[in-house]
Amino acid sequence: MAKKRILTGIRPTGLPHIGNLEGMFKNCVKLQEEFECFFMIADLHALSSEYADAARIRGNSLEIAIDWIAAGVDPEKHHIFIQSEVPAHSELFAVLAMITPLPWVERCPTYKEMQREIKDKDLNTFGFLGYPILQAADILVYQAELVPIGEDQLPHLELTRQIARRFNNLFGEVFSEPEAKMTKATRLPGVDGRKMSKSFGNAIYMADSQEDTAKKVMSMYTDPKKLRQGDKGNPDGCVCFAYHKIYNEAEVGEIENSCRSGALGCVDCKRSLAKKMNAALLEQRERRAELSGDLKKIESYIRKGREAALAVTRETMQRVHKALFGS
Repeated sequence: MAKKRILTGIRPTGLPHIGNLEGMFKNCVKLQEEFECFFMIADLHALSSEYADAARIRGNSLEIAIDWIAAGVDPEKHHIFIQSEVPAHSELFAVLAMITPLPWVERCPTYKEMQREIKDKDLNTFGFLGYPILQAADILVYQAELVPIGEDQLPHLELTRQIARRFNNLFGEVFSEPEAKMTKATRLPGVDGRKMSKSFGNAIYMADSQEDTAKKVMSMYTDPKKLRQGDKGNPDGCVCFAYHKIYNEAEVGEIENSCRSGALGCVDCKRSLAKKMNAALLEQRERRAELSGDLKKIESYIRKGREAALAVTRETMQRVHKALFGS
């Protein structure tokens, strides 16, 4: 029995950080055991906000491939590819853009959220407005049966399903409607308590050294009312404590109690976290260093993924052309 197909992607707008590792890459490693997976490096999506700095996108794309593999994705069995190297993404986007009502796109919550979050870029472009349609094309061109998403992304998947239904109603059954594969995303804040982002300068990157990681941990935002050891603290909302829940799960109860009682000071809490994090990330960093030293192998994995993507999308676009133009 053939495995169900999954598509998931990440925009190469910067180096992958540990929020990507915990929130996405580790989920991908689990998914590959059960599904046929296409892992997309979404460079066309990156252009929607990074068009003024496009030269960096290629380098970031290679870094994402490295980190995906270092996290445990098997590029021999599954497909890592770069979106722009598969022309069907752009072709189907153009087709779907012709039939998608403008209000559908304008009310997309992720579109509005990105407008609020990205303040240092000019997002008044057609490409940015239309990126939810491109996302729909990404999913539908692979006839992906499942899309791994968190609850906040459900409105986008519903938009994809709406677009598929509209196409099918107009031109005949071509697209199956993808279902959500709900994933529990681990959300790590940046070291300053805001959303982790390269634009905020608050990220811990997967490429960071042990020294860099320790330095960033020591700068983490903690309870502002806990000024010295002996003061009773409140770990709720403390960035350092949020990381202990992930990287020091066995001791998190003890740390919480010691913080609340005042027995544990913030400096010692951060030092403990830095050691736990560096120990947890050691194996992945060693794999990353090895992979970074052989970029030809990384590029060969991307070529392999591209060939698999081309084969699947070519078949879909043949059906689209037949439905639209009869040939």
